[in-house]
Amino acid sequence: MALDLFVVLIYAAAMLILGYCGMRKAKTHEDYLVAGRNLGPTLYMGTMAATVLGGASTVGTVRLGYVHGISGFWLCAALGCGIIALNLFLAKPLLKLKVFTVTQVLEKRYNPMARTASATIMLAYALMIGVVSILAIGTVLQVLFDLPFWVSILVGGGIVVIYSTIGGMWSLTLTDIVQFGIQTVGLMFLLLPICLYRVGGWDQLVAQLPAASFNFTSIGWDTIITYFMIYFFGILIGQDIWQRVFTAKSEKVAKYAGTSAGIYCIIYGLVCALIGMAAHVLIPDLDNVNNAFAAIVKVSLPDGIRGLVIAAALAAMMSTASAGLLAASTTLTEDLLPKLRGGKESNISTNRLFTLLTGLVVLGIALVVNDVISALTLAYNLLVGGMLIPLMGAIFWKRATTAGAITAMAMGFITALIFMFKDGMDANSPIYYSLGVSLVSFVLVSLMSRRPATLASAV
Repeated sequence: MALDLFVVLIYAAAMLILGYCGMRKAKTHEDYLVAGRNLGPTLYMGTMAATVLGGASTVGTVRLGYVHGISGFWLCAALGCGIIALNLFLAKPLLKLKVFTVTQVLEKRYNPMARTASATIMLAYALMIGVVSILAIGTVLQVLFDLPFWVSILVGGGIVVIYSTIGGMWSLTLTDIVQFGIQTVGLMFLLLPICLYRVGGWDQLVAQLPAASFNFTSIGWDTIITYFMIYFFGILIGQDIWQRVFTAKSEKVAKYAGTSAGIYCIIYGLVCALIGMAAHVLIPDLDNVNNAFAAIVKVSLPDGIRGLVIAAALAAMMSTASAGLLAASTTLTEDLLPKLRGGKESNISTNRLFTLLTGLVVLGIALVVNDVISALTLAYNLLVGGMLIPLMGAIFWKRATTAGAITAMAMGFITALIFMFKDGMDANSPIYYSLGVSLVSFVLVSLMSRRPATLASAV
């Protein structure tokens, strides 16, 4: 394991060096938050894919593949389809706005009160996205290097906090493109082929697993539909993803490079599900299925190669963790802090300070939460339940009002919390009830309230 640790340490050092390079490029407020709105197709595609494919997509999909077979890929498929839809249909109007946050779009369509209310929900979502990937980082380091969980969280998460803080979006972009390459090589071209070889080839994988493992719907249609309700729509309105859209140099870059990133996400999901299936054959009696990814890496790979694959997994997790972290701090500095400072806008020093503080909060939450998919579900339930209806209304319904939007946000958010507490984190009910309550309250309150004549469509 010494060689593996050495490889991982080299990777960690490279991330910090790239973070420093990002700091050198981040000269202005706009550079720090959206990389100067100047990314070309290669950087845009890499950073978009790396942002989406994090701890839950990697560790979580391998776990789903272990339990459900090939149908475990649907989580990544829902994310990938969301990326494709976002870049094909929403990127063009979003790029014209020249804003930094999702909530600024709501302010353009409604009023500043709607922006403040939505920023609270977006902050909770972004924090949990950071927590999800920090948890996954901690799990992998704990299992593979026998570290205490809290040490794994602080070491792995601390690296993310440092490079995110010093360089902002430019650091994230430079680290993302390297992480994208590492996770592609490590998981698609090393771990999957080696796992299949250890099993004895594709024919042996088919022979040793039940037929249901190769059924694309064995996870259940209710689960597949819920994944799309949560993750597909979550991608369409998440601050961490929109902030990447704002970095595109042009509409053409967003359209074609973004669509490529979405297709890559779907393929990535298939790869991770197959790895989980191979893990089920090689380690059939795993005590904790949440550790399926770390366990298969530990038992199937030789020294050195194992370190590269660990770095690949960490790459996927760190890219998403940093995206959630910057999204949370951007929401704070652009949407909430100005209200406390009498409208005074933030500068790059303020951005760095609040990214650091947000990172410390994320690390603290990660130390007391332990399930990556539950944490991801919490984040997306709150986001979609509270934000989807008023945001889509802002774009597509002329009769929408500020009162209707704020009511829908509050009712959807509260309903999601109630049903997650009542039925559990893995239940389908939170997203369906929260969307239903949000839609009804949005329409009724909007129709009963007067829409100011001065408000124009946001996009």
